[in-house]
Amino acid sequence: KNDDSIEVWGTTNLKPARVQALPYPGFPTDLLPIVVPLLTRAEGKSLIHDPLYPNRFSYVDELRKMGADIEIVDPHRAFVFGRTPLRGVKIESWDIRAGASLVVAGLMAQGKTIIGNIEQIDRGYEKIEERLQQLGANIKRINA
Repeated sequence: KNDDSIEVWGTTNLKPARVQALPYPGFPTDLLPIVVPLLTRAEGKSLIHDPLYPNRFSYVDELRKMGADIEIVDPHRAFVFGRTPLRGVKIESWDIRAGASLVVAGLMAQGKTIIGNIEQIDRGYEKIEERLQQLGANIKRINA
C-alpha cells in the first residue's frame, strides 16, 4: 500500500459547495482563495465563509475582471455563482493568497492571463511557474 501520493482526475461536473475556514483540523483559511476559481465552474451558487479573518477578499475584484460572478456579502462571506467561464486578462496580485488564487484562475481561463506584482506570489510560492510547468501547465515568467 502506497500512502504517500494522491491521484487526481479532472471533471467537468463540479457541484456548488459551502466552504468554511476553521482552525486545524478544519479547512485552512489560506486555501479558500484557491478554491474560489474552481467554484466558478460549479453548477449553481457556492458560499465561501472565513469566520477567522475579515476582509480577505482582495482577489475577488481581479477574478471579476476575468469574468467571475462573485458577490461579497460581508467581510467574512462571499457567494460564487457558477458555471462562469473565466477569460485571460491583465490582473494584479495583492498578497500571497490572492496570487495563488489568480494563478489557478489563469490556468483555468480561456486565453492569456498576465499577473502583475508577482513578488507577492514569490513570497509564498518560490518558482511556482517551474513547478507548474513540470505538471504540464502552460505558464512562464515574463519581464513586463
